[in-house]
Amino acid sequence: MEQHFDYLVVGAGLFGSVFSHEMKRNGRSCLVIDKREHIGGNIYTSLRRGIPIHEYGAHIFHTSNPQVWEYVNRFAEFNHFINSPMAVYREEIYNLPFNMNTFSKLWGIKTPEEAKAMIQKQIQDMGIGEPSNLEEQALALAGRDVYEKLIKGYTEKQWGRPCTELPVFIIKRVPLRFTYDNNYFTDRYQGIPIGGYTAIIEKMLEGIQVRLHTDYRSFVRQQQDASAEGGDFISYDKVLYTGMIDEYFDYSLGSLEYRSLRFETEDLPEVSNYQGNAVINYTEKEIPYTRIIEHKHFEFGKGEGTVITREYPAAWTPGEEPYYPVNDEKNNRLFAEYQKLAQKEKKVLFGGRLGQYRYYDMDKVIEAAFELVKAETCNL
Repeated sequence: MEQHFDYLVVGAGLFGSVFSHEMKRNGRSCLVIDKREHIGGNIYTSLRRGIPIHEYGAHIFHTSNPQVWEYVNRFAEFNHFINSPMAVYREEIYNLPFNMNTFSKLWGIKTPEEAKAMIQKQIQDMGIGEPSNLEEQALALAGRDVYEKLIKGYTEKQWGRPCTELPVFIIKRVPLRFTYDNNYFTDRYQGIPIGGYTAIIEKMLEGIQVRLHTDYRSFVRQQQDASAEGGDFISYDKVLYTGMIDEYFDYSLGSLEYRSLRFETEDLPEVSNYQGNAVINYTEKEIPYTRIIEHKHFEFGKGEGTVITREYPAAWTPGEEPYYPVNDEKNNRLFAEYQKLAQKEKKVLFGGRLGQYRYYDMDKVIEAAFELVKAETCNL
């Protein structure tokens, strides 16, 4: 017997879930598969000690798009969390983003004019011409103090190489703000869903078949074998693939590069408040992790005890989770060649950060999924 779907959606993360939900609203059927043991992709949150745990790093929803904000609020109530991370450099602690609180702590000044003059003097004293690497770019934008204490070590940990060996494009600008405002984002809408993100994905996927622990290639082979043998099998008209585009094509043109992350989570039942803030960055290169997340502060201190997560940057190798595409010139050229192959796949759509080899904020993921749904429904 054959069970037929309009779409096989590979990946139960945000992109695949928005697409599936919207296609269902348009009368199309979807089967969602995911190789992980849970839905939600990297925005998956679990619950521990009454505290929603961001299992794959801090995710703060922010957008300036009222349509997207209205959309996510259909699935959850959002709190009013404002992202105001801190940075630790040796025994010093600074506010992020780089603002007047940061500059006052660095130099003992009070006014924006003083801060601008200090930064400009440092830039002029170095006399950097056209920057040839990330270090020169950052120094030319922010001066020596901000770079040495708050950018250099963190960036080298994040990318796994010296700033002098990193391309300029990684830091196109340094957000220097000459106000006493610790809000990291400038978007109009910001918050975190009360209880975590997993409930949002569960609501999006209501009434849609989902199969976890299901690898795409193994699934395809199983259905082909079942069909050939006259057994029960699943067929579909199209595939939405949100995995790695180079993996889909068996790395036939070579492997795209990524950076990965490793998370070390610690349950502290006897500690009510570990660090006093949701996110604290550690900017010294000698400290191997880039930040510590204390999850309860995303919900304003609710929950018994506390849970913290140290986040370690890591080199990516096949089999590891790819978090950040390395969008340098070489990789972008290779991705463009994979896109040419993708355009020949008339029954396969590619979406999400891995399918489109692009770092996406969550609101941009939703916008991109909307665009794909629009394109598909125009053809219905």
